[in-house]
Amino acid sequence: MSGPALKRVDSHSSIHEAALNEAIELTNMLDNLLQSNQKEDALELAYVLVEQWETRTLAHADAEEEGLYKDLVDENPEVKDDIVALIRDHDLLRIIVGEIKQELPKNGINDEIIQRFQSLIIVDEIHNEKEMEVLPDH
Repeated sequence: MSGPALKRVDSHSSIHEAALNEAIELTNMLDNLLQSNQKEDALELAYVLVEQWETRTLAHADAEEEGLYKDLVDENPEVKDDIVALIRDHDLLRIIVGEIKQELPKNGINDEIIQRFQSLIIVDEIHNEKEMEVLPDH
């Protein structure tokens, strides 16, 4: 069973929007630090941003997969393919975060890392739009 906030479109959308806006803001700050050659501060912020993705977006994704998505398929089996696609989006986010975590200690902060953080934002934006289409208004 998933909690009531996850099942309501408005509150669920607010959860997504808050986490995504925070990620966008931190990613912009990270890019600015790198562009102004403040690599030490940028590297520190990159680790904070990884933690933000893990504790906000990916923890939320885990909760969705453990409860909400199962409930949605139980209530309406026709959404199963959409749910599979949404879970794949979560997997892509996990993969990209994993790549960032692997690369940061090896190569530090660079444009490729910034691009990966930006790709997280794009995947999450597309995912959130689709999820709002699938989520019934309870």
